[in-house]
Amino acid sequence: MTDAEPQSRPGAQQPASASASASASEATVAPGAQPVLVALFRRVRQQVAKAVVGQEQVLEGLVAAVAVGGHVLLEGPPGVAKTLLARAFAASCALDMRRIQFTPDLLPSDVTGTLTLRAGELVFRKGPVFANVVLADEINRTPPKTQAALLEAMQEGRVSVEGESHELPSPFLLMATQNPIEYEGTYPLPEAQLDRFLMKLHVRYPQEVEETAMLGLRRSGTATATLADVEQVVSAEELLEARSVVDGTRVASEILPFVSGIVRRTRELPAVELGASPRAGVHLLAVAKATARLAGRDYVTPEDVTDNAVAVLAHRLVLKPEADLDRYDPAEAVAAAVAAQPVPR
Repeated sequence: MTDAEPQSRPGAQQPASASASASASEATVAPGAQPVLVALFRRVRQQVAKAVVGQEQVLEGLVAAVAVGGHVLLEGPPGVAKTLLARAFAASCALDMRRIQFTPDLLPSDVTGTLTLRAGELVFRKGPVFANVVLADEINRTPPKTQAALLEAMQEGRVSVEGESHELPSPFLLMATQNPIEYEGTYPLPEAQLDRFLMKLHVRYPQEVEETAMLGLRRSGTATATLADVEQVVSAEELLEARSVVDGTRVASEILPFVSGIVRRTRELPAVELGASPRAGVHLLAVAKATARLAGRDYVTPEDVTDNAVAVLAHRLVLKPEADLDRYDPAEAVAAAVAAQPVPR
């Protein structure tokens, strides 16, 4: 949700929050539900809080993303702990993490890897994309050719070099960051790549009390020393188990046309040039399932869908030029699509 998105609009909330009664810690477990994701999130949140103050909704989004095998686009101004959050999250989940600083001169082989000559033989040298968590920092500062090197990794969980495929570790989570302020010298992500991101999460400035608490964290010079205090409390196997639990979340028959109706409505809005794809509907339903599990439920409600609509759909929409001139933004378009759908009861 951007600053221009009033909370009263349908679908304008961050993922995995409102329908979970504001936080997973307050969830009540429905009969027969398996609160695997609730317990997992509590452990991760406790550890990440040692290094990062606040940003709980973003952390919920990351947990939801890894639980369904999706990828996340993070947008926020510099200095709001995007990299630190990624490092703390990876450390708490015993996941290998690599950070790639995207620059105009970065080559695709710098990301995926290349063939090198060793002892007279060509050997594949893995690039930094071979990690459980990959932070693609300022992804829009590198040319489209290098951006496209991540397409196969995001969709298939592997990369191909010289006609040979190499599997990426599982779970695999790509976190790409963008600066919403500076656009000079940037290369906007193509629609095909934006459509592969499960969610776009906004990392905001902390509240006053959070910023004050952040100043009280132990430091080594200007660096956060408490990152070393983050303990491994979740294993990769538990994350994969959580994925199977999310997959088993019950979806009532009336929820499916509700999801597809929202997605299809985005293509009919007069201000929208390119609406959400069928893949967007798959992603929205998957995040709704994760949201339900974060609330301790084993079934999806309409609110699980609407609460995540903006985060899942807005970054996929392309507005008409006249809509941009009127300062109409994609989040408003998604809210209009949600409002047009009768809520199943």
